Amino acid sequence: MSAPAHVISGSAEALAAAAELADVFRANAAKRDAERLLPREELERLSAGGLLGITVPAEHGGADVPVRTLAEVFRLLATGDASLAQIPQSHFVYVNVLRRQGSPAQQRFFFAEVLAGRRFGNAQSERGTRHVQDFRTRLEPAEPLEADGGSGDASSGEGNGGFVLTGVKHYSTGALFADWIPVLARAAHADGALHVAYVPRDAPGVTVEDDWDGMGQRTTASGTVRLDHVHVPADRVVPHHLTFEGPQLHGAVAQLLHAAIDAGIAAGALAEAAEFVRTKSRPWFESGHATAAEDPLLIQRFGELSLQVRAAEALLDVAARTVDAADAELTDDSAAEASLAVAAAKVRAGEAAVEAGSALFEVAGTRSALDGLNLHRHWRDARTHTLHDPARWKIQHLGRHVLNGTRPPRHGLL
Repeated sequence: MSAPAHVISGSAEALAAAAELADVFRANAAKRDAERLLPREELERLSAGGLLGITVPAEHGGADVPVRTLAEVFRLLATGDASLAQIPQSHFVYVNVLRRQGSPAQQRFFFAEVLAGRRFGNAQSERGTRHVQDFRTRLEPAEPLEADGGSGDASSGEGNGGFVLTGVKHYSTGALFADWIPVLARAAHADGALHVAYVPRDAPGVTVEDDWDGMGQRTTASGTVRLDHVHVPADRVVPHHLTFEGPQLHGAVAQLLHAAIDAGIAAGALAEAAEFVRTKSRPWFESGHATAAEDPLLIQRFGELSLQVRAAEALLDVAARTVDAADAELTDDSAAEASLAVAAAKVRAGEAAVEAGSALFEVAGTRSALDGLNLHRHWRDARTHTLHDPARWKIQHLGRHVLNGTRPPRHGLL
């Protein structure tokens, strides 16, 4: 960035900025998707406007907005462009890791970076693994550890000269555009404790491949990150395993942002369908009306779709409020309730996004299927994004809690 980012003062300013950017992003969203034009200029605008810094704690100069505001920012951005909204999701997840487990020195350094407009990407998923315990990417000591150095806290830096990362990560949304790439890795100790290493995008040994070819969310550049003996100083490593040793909201916040994106896709698809019907669709001759917008059967269908979208937005808001309440008084019970509320919102928002993206063609008619209009991007984005994790398991956790009082497990997807 050529100039320091603006620092947003609070929720009202953040929401106004998100609504303005959503309108800007919406204008060329169809073209970017159709031609796979990566949104570099748009991301620079996102950084410069200060939205990436809104969760930085107040004592570090940030707005420290509540999760409810953050979720609405993502929903608004996704109504304009679902790919652009997806890119900063990991950014906020890894800002949250620093909030919870970063040392005071790490927080001072990285929060200043975030407020300056620097972007975090991600390098976490690995193909061929079912769980983070199976990750092959390890934090190897750059020098031999002392005999008593195997505590599992790789970030302490005691008895070593930093660490070395070697591995391959996939679905690395945002890494291509990032200033820092948080890498999820396990320590080389016997216990293999989970850590996050914050690696500069241009560090020697880091290669980001733009090989994402998904049918939807085409411009997220969710490609491959290759790490070839990348040196990481000890003070750039955070002990993420500690997050899950007690009640936590890490997974709930991450999943809430996914739910917000789905809710935004649903609202965006419904709005574009309504505009198309008002301005382009021809009335069916049997309706007896001069315009398609007066057709009572179409009115009925739009009402049904509106109910779906409103339900998704309502559950999203309830979930966000529940997360904020749990954050104020974090216990096993409050964390569990937050995860369950987010699970419900995620399921409903995903269903609404897929249905609205598909029903757009049903209500708009034959012309809407023209490839040049690229209206199918809404369904493609929804169908692709909702595959991040299976909704059926969220429903399982809801059912187990209702029947048996079983709390959901502690992991990054709940």
